[in-house]
Amino acid sequence: MYSNKRGGHALVEADIRTQLLSLAEPEYQKFTAALIPNINNLLGVRMPELRKMAKQIIATDWRAYLENADDDYFEEVMLQALVIGYIRTDPEEWLRHIAWFVPKINNWSVCDSFCGGLKLTKKEQERVWHFVQPYLVSELEYDIRFGVVMYLNYYMEEPYIHQVLASLDQVRHEGYYVKMAVAWAISIAYIKLPDITMRYLKDNTLDDFTYNKALQKITESTRIDPHTKQIIRGMKRKLKRSV
Repeated sequence: MYSNKRGGHALVEADIRTQLLSLAEPEYQKFTAALIPNINNLLGVRMPELRKMAKQIIATDWRAYLENADDDYFEEVMLQALVIGYIRTDPEEWLRHIAWFVPKINNWSVCDSFCGGLKLTKKEQERVWHFVQPYLVSELEYDIRFGVVMYLNYYMEEPYIHQVLASLDQVRHEGYYVKMAVAWAISIAYIKLPDITMRYLKDNTLDDFTYNKALQKITESTRIDPHTKQIIRGMKRKLKRSV
């Protein structure tokens, strides 16, 4: 479908956009726009359709696609994220494409879908660990969220968990989507390694919002028993009211 034989990259991009426009659903666009309030370039294409398109692109010249891909619509950026997740090449080239893409992330949806698709991390865990570290100390909200979501997808286990919790404890950024990602990550850590994470929850430097949100997310899990949820709720910090 996306072969370059019919006139080069410009036509390929035109074909991709034409298909995206044909798949757009106005009602789904409204629904998705409400979930991603800082984005105003949504078409309303469902993820299963984007995944189908990404797999079709991978079967052709995906390098040329990524080099020439458009960023005008949310779905065009998401499509690039999905394609990179499907890449099967040497680790260094794969990481170069990841580094190229991260600056394009400007919302939680693309960030989280992108990270979730980078499953080659499971085979290259140590290499990706070192690759991710600079993002955790970035000043940019979605750089940090990228690093945190990579943690919660691929490093909530021994021998990484102590380093993960220590790293999360050092995150200092006022961005809402950073704080929510850190809270989410800590809740996943608790679900997978409760004893280690409980010790951390009793001795940490998290801001009150992130700490309380982490507790809330733990109690929302169906994998936590009622008695433990009661204990977790009792650990909530009381917030000072502003005068």
